[in-house]
Amino acid sequence: MINNKSKLLLALGTIALAPAVNAQAVDTSDWACEYCPFEKGYQGDYEVGATSVSDDSAYFGNATGYDEKGTYANVDGQGSVKSDKHRMSWMLEDLGLDSRVAELEGGRPGKFDYNLAWRQLPRRQFNTTSTVFTQSGNDSLLLPAGWVNAPLTSGMTELNSSLVSRNIESDRSVLEIGGRYLPTNRFSLSADYRRQERDGLKIYGGSTFTNASLLPMPFDYTTDEVDIGLRYNGDNSFVSLSWYLSDFQNENLSLQWENPFTPSAGADTLAMAQVPDSEFSQISLAAGFSYPDLRTVMSVSASMGQIDQNSALSPYTINPLIAADALPRSSLNGSIDTTNFALSVTSRIIDKARIRLSYRYDERDNSTQPDTWNRVITDLIVSGDLEQNIPYSFERSLFGISGDYDLFSGLRLSAGYDYKKVDRDFQEVASQDENTGWGRVRWRPADTLEIDLRGGAAKRDVDLYDEGIAASHGQNPLMRKYNLAYRYRQFGELKVTWSPLAAPVSITVNTLYADDDYQRSSIGLISGEELSYTTDFSWSFSETGSLYVNYGADGLESVQAGSEFFGDPDWRATNDDDFTTIGAGFRLQQISDNIDLQLDYSHSDGKSKINVDPASGSPDQFPDLTTVIDYLRLSLGYQRSERLGFNLNISYQKFDADDWALQGVAPGTIPEVLSLGALPYDEDSLWIGIGIRYTMGSK
Repeated sequence: MINNKSKLLLALGTIALAPAVNAQAVDTSDWACEYCPFEKGYQGDYEVGATSVSDDSAYFGNATGYDEKGTYANVDGQGSVKSDKHRMSWMLEDLGLDSRVAELEGGRPGKFDYNLAWRQLPRRQFNTTSTVFTQSGNDSLLLPAGWVNAPLTSGMTELNSSLVSRNIESDRSVLEIGGRYLPTNRFSLSADYRRQERDGLKIYGGSTFTNASLLPMPFDYTTDEVDIGLRYNGDNSFVSLSWYLSDFQNENLSLQWENPFTPSAGADTLAMAQVPDSEFSQISLAAGFSYPDLRTVMSVSASMGQIDQNSALSPYTINPLIAADALPRSSLNGSIDTTNFALSVTSRIIDKARIRLSYRYDERDNSTQPDTWNRVITDLIVSGDLEQNIPYSFERSLFGISGDYDLFSGLRLSAGYDYKKVDRDFQEVASQDENTGWGRVRWRPADTLEIDLRGGAAKRDVDLYDEGIAASHGQNPLMRKYNLAYRYRQFGELKVTWSPLAAPVSITVNTLYADDDYQRSSIGLISGEELSYTTDFSWSFSETGSLYVNYGADGLESVQAGSEFFGDPDWRATNDDDFTTIGAGFRLQQISDNIDLQLDYSHSDGKSKINVDPASGSPDQFPDLTTVIDYLRLSLGYQRSERLGFNLNISYQKFDADDWALQGVAPGTIPEVLSLGALPYDEDSLWIGIGIRYTMGSK
């Protein structure tokens, strides 16, 4: 729907188009460029239309902006203008929606170029949520007047009458400005600026130790990025130096909310800290060299950076009745140094063979000073346990070697080996190695047939799983975290493509298999397996007509073991996920010389099963999690003349989901949890759009 932002962007679009319309009158006599004789002229292709949406829909409105029932006006277009020495182009997309895009770029080739872009992206999560909280300022949630506190939601007598619909949604906007200047044909200077703003509501859990509230938490994030670079191009080499800065700002560094449950003394209002401000800066040096006589190419890069986080710390508690210790310091004063180095060499040692060597090193050195802290849990309980903040650090090295050999015409053999080593501080595994070997065969026995087979195995070893560190975190000493545990992985992929010369047909079949085995884990993830395959068929049955059909299936199964009594494994759970997609469509162009028709249909469904075999009692199964999505789109285009055209688009989408974690869970359903009552998606939406397209300027 057209709002003030839409009107502003339409105005900006008009301003951007103004110089294009009068481009023939621009004096370009002083624009010197010996490389770029352009044909003068202006060209633009624009479409104005409207789309009617039948129903409110969070899922289908996510990223599109069609989230509410009603009619939306829209503007799309692209254009360019060229003079003797200069060119400029622009693109406008969905200006009437919350997913709008406007881009402008241009320059004088060989001298300079520039770009300007504005993008918005809507995030729509739930439109079925409701809450009793009202927002006060940027960081406070208040209960309604006359609210009756209770130890359980069943005793909250004002709950149902106080609920107000509140969508969980947000918007992201991105502004980009950049340019490049070439003082000579060897040197170039570049500068880019990017500003990203995100604001809206998201679901956040606020605990009161024995109770909890799901809060519609407001957030307002801003990230500014700057990238400045200098590059020198030699005959067979280049060197570049760049500096990068990322500055993250959170307008709401804390959140306070009134306690809807019966509060303990002094805990009428609770608080929690939010994401702190931070800054990352990095300087990088990169170079590349080509040695034609040796048929070798080498590239190298190195960078050093620093992450700083120095926001003021929230107090241990805002409960005035708790005598909490003073904070050891007023801010974390956190600092992390990063170091990265990469080197790669590729050489064709003989006509039929090529070899590639690569090495990469990454280090994260957390130099944040540790201190001793005495937490207050949920504004209620002084923990009494003195704890230190842990400055986690790591070093990671990756080495790889691979090669190709053309055994004979149409048959290429490839193989490779990769080694990865990770060293960590203050974690259960201090040192970890992973070795991966793979092979590949690409065979083209005929011009119409290609077979690509790849497979390999990887083994991840750990020097020692420190059970003492695990126990200090309150974990079962037999548990192994999946990313730190020993793992043996096998994988393979087969792709077959057939395109007969005698017929305009193409068929592709692709199969992927992967198997993970955590042989030394008794509690935690035990195994994981994936098998997927896809088939694509396309047929151009005439010069102006084509159709396609595709099918895909993906199955994932994992097994995990646990302990009900904090000892040996005594229960096991199996997760089985299956996904299927089907798509088909056809396209007919130039029907009666001026009509285009396109029809697309897709269907996808997924089912997740969770089976649990407990220590006591019979095996049980959670209700299945299912999703079914159907999508149908009809596009009809009519070219009235060389410059004037009309479009009709009709889309129908249906999404049905079963989710036991959401179904039947109203705000007061769970006695100890005040929820937002989000429902699983059960939406269908019909979109009907018409557009008028007009081409201006030279073709």
